[in-house]
Amino acid sequence: MNTKLLTTTGLLAALALFLTLNILSNTLLKTAQLDLTENQLYTLSQGSKNILTTLEEPITLRFYLSQKLVTQLPGISNYAVRVQELLQKYSLLAGNKLKLMIIDPEPFSEEEDRAEGYGLQGVPIDESNTSFYFGLVGTNSTDDEEKIAFFTPSRSEFLEYDITQLIYRLAHPKQQILGLMSSLPLQGGAASPFNPEAQPSWMVAEHLGQSFEIKTVATDVAEIPKEIDVLMIVHPKGLADKTLYAIDQFVLKGGRALIFVDPYSEADEPPPNPQNPMASLQMPRNSDLNKLFETWGIEMVTNKVVGDLSLAQTVQTRKGGKIKAIKYPVWMNFADEQYFDKNDIITGKIGNLILASPGALKKKADREIAFTPLIQTSDQGALVDSSQLGFFADPEEMIRNFKPEGQFVVAARITGKVGTAFPEGRPKLEENKDQDSKKEEKPTEEVTAPHLTESQAPINLVIVADTDLLEDRFWVQVQNFLGQRLAIPHAANATFVNNAVDNLSGSQDLISVRNRGDFARPFTKVEDIKQQAEQRFHEKEKELLDKLQETDQKIRSLQTQKQAGNAIILSAEQQQEIERFREEKIKIRKELRQVQHELQKDIERLEMHLQFYNIGLMPLMIGIGGIGLSVYRGRRKRKIKPVS
Repeated sequence: MNTKLLTTTGLLAALALFLTLNILSNTLLKTAQLDLTENQLYTLSQGSKNILTTLEEPITLRFYLSQKLVTQLPGISNYAVRVQELLQKYSLLAGNKLKLMIIDPEPFSEEEDRAEGYGLQGVPIDESNTSFYFGLVGTNSTDDEEKIAFFTPSRSEFLEYDITQLIYRLAHPKQQILGLMSSLPLQGGAASPFNPEAQPSWMVAEHLGQSFEIKTVATDVAEIPKEIDVLMIVHPKGLADKTLYAIDQFVLKGGRALIFVDPYSEADEPPPNPQNPMASLQMPRNSDLNKLFETWGIEMVTNKVVGDLSLAQTVQTRKGGKIKAIKYPVWMNFADEQYFDKNDIITGKIGNLILASPGALKKKADREIAFTPLIQTSDQGALVDSSQLGFFADPEEMIRNFKPEGQFVVAARITGKVGTAFPEGRPKLEENKDQDSKKEEKPTEEVTAPHLTESQAPINLVIVADTDLLEDRFWVQVQNFLGQRLAIPHAANATFVNNAVDNLSGSQDLISVRNRGDFARPFTKVEDIKQQAEQRFHEKEKELLDKLQETDQKIRSLQTQKQAGNAIILSAEQQQEIERFREEKIKIRKELRQVQHELQKDIERLEMHLQFYNIGLMPLMIGIGGIGLSVYRGRRKRKIKPVS
């Protein structure tokens, strides 16, 4: 009787302990997790954590998700769970500085009207025009708004970055200032004797102007204005030491820069000289920052441009009075993700880019900087002498002499600690300056700032060895409609530039937020089995087609051997051949069905194994462990003899 009572009491105590531990763990360990995914999909980057823990003003996130409709979309439902769980993690880490509201915008409700008012993208999913919402709206204390119109699974790799960037922009609502230093007319040009009409700004500049405040920085400055957040340098030609020093110190202080250099700029068109028309054709079109590049640990190959026949665009050329369409190896369309760093926010999911006569970037062997290629050619790339370009370029001759050399980098991200290119300090003013010029160069408070000999923190630069990707003619068609300029892009060049500036304008914490890889992880073993079986299936199919062709040839051969009087009647030999073919056809079709059947059996067998390992194996192991523990304890009790 006492034994039964003790057993019952023990079970009740165990149950009470289980419930108590469950309640305590749910309360105290709510944020605890064990992330065993390969790319740490459910663990926030340190950069995101830093941004969340340093929020000064409260931010409200409104997560709009059509809860009832998402269950009808199996391709999105799992992703929706991940997004919601990630947002809840953000809310927990930020504490009372981040308020998360999960809203179900039911059809024809006020919440749906608010979602539309915020500009969220509703996706119709049936004939009744019922819209599915899956977006995020953020607001801060000053009613600034940022949104993600729709969480597309195709951007799952950048989910954390997109959410963190939204929060960062709300925490720092001031519009970022982009300093533009360019020798090319990105912002348009005034009328001249050779161009009677003023030239409009390039569409890249207009695109950037929608997101950033653009401040022009002259190419002969002695300092970079303090308010510049990102410096964009385009085609730096013959910059004086004072300007190179200004760029050098800007970077060492932690300034971010997007730099476009070019061994041969198609967009750089020297003004014509009526007295000597050939002079403008012979003027150099290259740019460089060799003095700074040397210190930063990189180089651009001089007097050479990169070409790739596998990426070459088709151009029209006139030869012998005829117009021909021919591949031009140095004008390239990068249209596949294999040419981009898909893990970088700048080039991930970028689409296609068009570059013209770009240069080749290299990391110097003795430097410790991180050199990350963003855009590179295929392994069929080659270097072409820049003297072969221009007015006298011959694409046919270039193709005949084209010899693939390997893969070349045309754009890269540079990070790491570097020193100054001016170890002796600020360069002195040139001796030939007149007195008025020297007065203009009078040092200001900023100019007399302490000289830095090394970077205060790791630098962050994006270098692109091409300026032509910025020019309209290579990536966009511009039309005039009722006085408005309409851009019809056929490449994502502007998106690439905007992504680079956008990424560089964020804090170091935001830049450090990493790509997580694909959320959807395919069963690679299943795919391998499918491919192997499909290969066997296609081999059998080819065998059948070959035998069909062989039999048809035999029948045609027999037909030609018939006597003239038997044109309609099949001979006995023909009938036997056709009957044999039919039997062979039935036999091979049966083999094809068997291959398909074996394919399905292999997949079902693998799925059963996976279900057993994922669902049944762990409970079975726990059960076996419990039985083993029970047996062990029973044996120990039997060994203990009662004291007489």
